[in-house]
Amino acid sequence: MAESFIMEQSLPDFSLWEKRREKGALFSFTLEVTARCNNNCRHCYINLPEADAGARANELSLAQIKDIADQAVDLGAVWCLITGGEPLLRDDFEDMYLYLKKKGLLVSVFTNGTLVDSHHVELFKKYPPRDLEITVYGVTKQTYGRVTRRPDLFEAFGSGVERLLDAGVNTNLKAVPIQANLGEYSQIAEFCRKRTSRPFRFDPLIHLRFDRDEQKNAEIRQQRLTPDQIACLEREDEKRHAALEKNCDKLIMPEAPEHERSFLFGCGAGISDFVVSYDGYFRLCSSLWHPECMYDLKNGTVKHARESLVPKVRSMTSDDPKFLTHCAKCSLINLCLWCPAHAWLETGRMDQPCDYFCEVAVERGKNIEKNLDRKIQVS
Repeated sequence: MAESFIMEQSLPDFSLWEKRREKGALFSFTLEVTARCNNNCRHCYINLPEADAGARANELSLAQIKDIADQAVDLGAVWCLITGGEPLLRDDFEDMYLYLKKKGLLVSVFTNGTLVDSHHVELFKKYPPRDLEITVYGVTKQTYGRVTRRPDLFEAFGSGVERLLDAGVNTNLKAVPIQANLGEYSQIAEFCRKRTSRPFRFDPLIHLRFDRDEQKNAEIRQQRLTPDQIACLEREDEKRHAALEKNCDKLIMPEAPEHERSFLFGCGAGISDFVVSYDGYFRLCSSLWHPECMYDLKNGTVKHARESLVPKVRSMTSDDPKFLTHCAKCSLINLCLWCPAHAWLETGRMDQPCDYFCEVAVERGKNIEKNLDRKIQVS
């Protein structure tokens, strides 16, 4: 067990960090400490079985995680997310968590809540995380089991959530509406909003698996909401719809400038953050699994990855006419799940459109089109 320590953490002046971000300074990093999970969700892009010996053997050791954290802090990081899989499956979770806290990092944790016991609650009370985030898959045993294929864990999920909230641990509750729980979505939203005043959010856009398992990808496609269903959910959520309308001029743009069209990456991936896979690969974002966009930290350093891989990836361009005349100039790109990372998972190429993403973007655009003088045009 890691040594005990007392540490008061206050939020840093984020305005200063925003200025550093603009200059490419490191701000945060994500540790995917395991791909294993005790749930088996139908829509999950990463989960491997809890008892998967190969996955467990390939996980970074505690010493390797500490080394990566040391490097990140030395480069200026102030924030770390621990996620998985299910991170609480790791026997050394407490040691890992306390080490990151001792480094002075703000630490967030994504968990399904089923393994949260009184010991975890005491840990989080004594050494508070910035926040914990739990996805609510269903509020009845039947629906929870339909999504996770583990109805026997429903009570453990509920107990974990209540333990954290009763202890005053900063806990965010969110939802992933899919076909398996759509009929219970309104109850899920009510469950979340009743239990915490922290903002409730939902993400109806799910992407395919990083291991490209076609059988599991077929199930993910089956679980995706239709474009109409997504637009309806967002229209019925007053806060979300108001935000879309307020920002409509930023979300629906004129076509991109000519000189920017050939670049694949128009987002901020890798500029101020990075992601480490459970087996030690540096990536610019959690969705980017293209083999040319990863760097093995077991045989290199964070600094070298940022100096060599990040510029290389961010300078990637395409001369494919389909890309140049569609995604690269689409006025709805900010309403779309399309990005080079998701395109590769969907099509095997980073510069190809995806019909489903386009259809969703169009329906979302129609929701807010009335606030614009111009009509939506999609290439």
